[in-house]
Amino acid sequence: MNAATKLGVYVLGLAVVFGGALGVGSAVGDVGPAPAKPEHGTAHSTPAADSHGGHEQTTAPAQDDTPGGLQVSQDGYTLNPLTTVKAGEATDFRFTVTGPDGRPVTGYQVEHDKKLHFIVVSRDLGTFQHLHPDMAAGGVWSVRLTLDDPGAYRAFADFAPTGGSGLTLGADLLVAGDYKPDPLPEVARTAEVDGYQVSLDGDLVPGQAAKLTLSVSKDGEPVTDLQPYLGAYGHLVALRAGDLAYLHVHPEDSGKAGPEVTFYAEAPSAGDYRLFLDFKHDGKVRTADFTARAGAGQPKPTAEPGTGPSHDEHTH
Repeated sequence: MNAATKLGVYVLGLAVVFGGALGVGSAVGDVGPAPAKPEHGTAHSTPAADSHGGHEQTTAPAQDDTPGGLQVSQDGYTLNPLTTVKAGEATDFRFTVTGPDGRPVTGYQVEHDKKLHFIVVSRDLGTFQHLHPDMAAGGVWSVRLTLDDPGAYRAFADFAPTGGSGLTLGADLLVAGDYKPDPLPEVARTAEVDGYQVSLDGDLVPGQAAKLTLSVSKDGEPVTDLQPYLGAYGHLVALRAGDLAYLHVHPEDSGKAGPEVTFYAEAPSAGDYRLFLDFKHDGKVRTADFTARAGAGQPKPTAEPGTGPSHDEHTH
């Protein structure tokens, strides 16, 4: 085959390949640049038909409704305990929160007067500690911690990184020794601590924000001079029995120093919960605890059209 003939065959081959490519392009649509990867924290979206003319619009996926405290890592942030605890020994407990870059976080927003709230409870929900650790340079937190009895405990770090949303991360702490869990205390409307009586009014409702009012009295007389604690006249932590899910709780600012302190709590499901109220009076913080039941076997209430459960950014 001479040179001219070879050139003709080559050109004919290019035409066939190019024509095939055009056919494929017509079958699959226009070819464009690959979509950019979403930035960290950006919700993925899917096209949906617009009811006012058929144009496409983006619809964000349903939000993750997993309760806080069930995960040791979320949104790139991880709780890292660094210390082993022995029963009955005071320990300088240390931990870090690492960020999406793998380094300890050093920037935190102040919420309820603190950069980070550290909660430690026994797995049977019989003991409760609300602690406020100090952060050293480099993002290492430390706090004096004593766990009197052997057993399984859950530690919660409740915080909001600078420029980010609030998170509650949880990690198990295991204390060696013979362990016998206590049964969950019975459901009750009253609690006593250090000579104070605290009563609970209101019920947890599965799937909705419910109003809970706690009233403090001493020797039968209402306490009307509660002292501010963590930016309010009371601080409430609510945990679900069984998995220790950490509930969204936020206080109502009535401006009154007692005897009533009101909160709104969201129970994610029916079942039993433990409520721990911290209040300050005569210069000392005390904790009253309750077992409450959400649902009591009743079906989950249905929101009226156009309404839905309240979702406040604050965790407590």
